[in-house]
Amino acid sequence: MAEAVFAHKVKAAGLSDWIEADSAGTGSWHTGDPPHRGTTELLSRKQIEYFHIARTIEPSDLNAFDYVLTMDNENLRSVKVIGTGTAVVRPFLEYAPALGIREVPDPWFDGKFDRVYDLVAAASDGLLNEIKSKYFETTKNTT
Repeated sequence: MAEAVFAHKVKAAGLSDWIEADSAGTGSWHTGDPPHRGTTELLSRKQIEYFHIARTIEPSDLNAFDYVLTMDNENLRSVKVIGTGTAVVRPFLEYAPALGIREVPDPWFDGKFDRVYDLVAAASDGLLNEIKSKYFETTKNTT
């Protein structure tokens, strides 16, 4: 869901030609599967198009991407175990500090897909703002 929401916001900002997103898990139990039905139903209601087949993160991802963002502390530890690279590795919700939480709950267990949507939408806004200010906004000449 986080990938879909972020990509939707990137598209709305007109930056799809420069920013791409991908999703990968730290475990292989869902590899090859489509997103959970609760996610696809929510995204459909929000009019967000999304197609993805689950894959497992690879050590090369830590150099192929600028950011590797995790949903919870367990995933963060797992990513750090697979190696190091040039990517910024952080919990996704660090891009939404006003929320006051660090981990995205897994809606697979509690069915709270709307709550997860709100969390990842807020973090997506924060991440996109950082990327835009870091890579796309020009410095104003003050002389």
